[in-house]
Amino acid sequence: MARKSRVITETQKQESVKSFEWKIGIYIRLSKEDLRNNDESESVTNQRKINLEFVEEKFCNETYIIYDIYVDDGRSGTTEDTRPDFQRLSKDIREGNVNCVVCKTLARAFRNYADQGKFLEQYLPTYGCRFIAFGNPYVDTFANPDCTQNMEIPINGLMNDRYAARTSEDVRKTFRTKRNNGEFIGAFAPYGYLKNPENKNAFIIDEEAAEIVKEIFEKYLAGMSKLSIVRYLNDHSILCPTVYKQKRLGLKYQNPHSDPTKNPLWSEKTVGDILKNQMYCGDMVQGRYRIKSYKVHIQEKVPEDEWFIKEKTHEPIIDREIFDKVQRLLQKDTRTSPKNDTLYLFSGFLRCADCEKAMIRSEVKKHVYYYCSTYKRRSKKACTKHSIQHNRLEAAVLFAIQQYVYLAIDYTKIIEQINRVPIIKSQDKKLLEAISKKERELAKVIRYKQAVYQDWKDNEISQTDYRRMREDYEAQEKEITTTIKKLQNERAEQENGVDTENPFLVAFRKYENVTTLSRDILIDFVDSITVYEGGNISIVLRFADELRRVQDFIEINTHSEAV
Repeated sequence: MARKSRVITETQKQESVKSFEWKIGIYIRLSKEDLRNNDESESVTNQRKINLEFVEEKFCNETYIIYDIYVDDGRSGTTEDTRPDFQRLSKDIREGNVNCVVCKTLARAFRNYADQGKFLEQYLPTYGCRFIAFGNPYVDTFANPDCTQNMEIPINGLMNDRYAARTSEDVRKTFRTKRNNGEFIGAFAPYGYLKNPENKNAFIIDEEAAEIVKEIFEKYLAGMSKLSIVRYLNDHSILCPTVYKQKRLGLKYQNPHSDPTKNPLWSEKTVGDILKNQMYCGDMVQGRYRIKSYKVHIQEKVPEDEWFIKEKTHEPIIDREIFDKVQRLLQKDTRTSPKNDTLYLFSGFLRCADCEKAMIRSEVKKHVYYYCSTYKRRSKKACTKHSIQHNRLEAAVLFAIQQYVYLAIDYTKIIEQINRVPIIKSQDKKLLEAISKKERELAKVIRYKQAVYQDWKDNEISQTDYRRMREDYEAQEKEITTTIKKLQNERAEQENGVDTENPFLVAFRKYENVTTLSRDILIDFVDSITVYEGGNISIVLRFADELRRVQDFIEINTHSEAV
């Protein structure tokens, strides 16, 4: 059998080239920076135009099709996983739909040095895909397979990476400045507000949504649970924030936590977020979330003490006193039974004195009792009943609050008398004397510390003795300085005195003629109620520190030694 010739003629080569078809994927990316700078030269329209012109000229003598044009609009180039069309392009390369990628520059495809290396040197060769960037530097992995090994390409990638890093830091600094100034930098105003048409960094109230926000706060304070509020809003066909922004305001808003294929409804989380949002009392709160880095676009929560909070930046929807009251309620265990929409009077306030767990409500022969939840639900050996009847508990708490009301009224009268007469406080004299005494002690310690230093320099004591004595004197100095500061603060507080607008006095005077106990009164005055075995209770007041301050002020100024 005759052997076939292995010599490939030039004609056969040309026919082979002509039979090959380039399936081109054009990649376009418009960054957020381009959007901010209104850079028309980098616009999607312009990139599309010059990419098509390049393909038409470059492949005029070859067979090709443009399989698709992939556009990531307003996306960072530092990561590939946050660019949907880049992911789609990668998938089409894997499946063989695209065997040539064309883009304007390397920077359009990559701002991440590591991603560029992986894509050009590993991913594309694996699937036999050509890559062309016709900007500067020019890259064509088919016409010049060794181009990716040249120093120019890695250096260009590194420069693009560093540029992205600097840009990211500059943007962060700008945002940090705006946040510190109380300027809003988000894309969408919170539900209940609109961006001010005259100043996109400020808010104006959206009256329609603001009424719903007010209603949510009112119903929660009235005793409705979050779940009951959710049912009410959905049953009355009130649009949830996501749908409201999309359909009523016409915004391109997408809630990252909701499924876009389903019709969003109100949820407990949505209601809870509204109840906790400090924005509603007129404060600008930002920086609650952040991305890990310019390369890792994973969002993480920020500790509350690192948030950017600027008070009184816009018109409030919710009064601050009401907002604070709601925050106190949210910290309590206020779950309702499945049969009830509203909370019981003492929901969230009662605690067992021994195991410190919540007390639960139980109805026995038309009488309501409270029991330790550990004893009732977990183990009768782990704790005891700690039972108390509702009527007795209500009467005891009401009586205690009435006594504090009487105290507030009496203390107000006494403080008015004290403040009408200029008097010299004996306590002030004592504080001055104590401060002077401590200052003399401090001066003595400082002299001793200086003396031992001189003794060491004169070789009268060893370095070891000097260090030991110095540490001892420094400890004394620190202790005395702390004491002086404490005494000075105490004296300043005494000089400032107490007036009749003290929070304790104001709060309790409002209920001068109180005869019945309500949940509103409990929220205003009570932090918690502890129930002991045998039915005794102790009440922790919200204004305990203020009450103590008022009592101290009265005692000082009515003491027999006062002049």
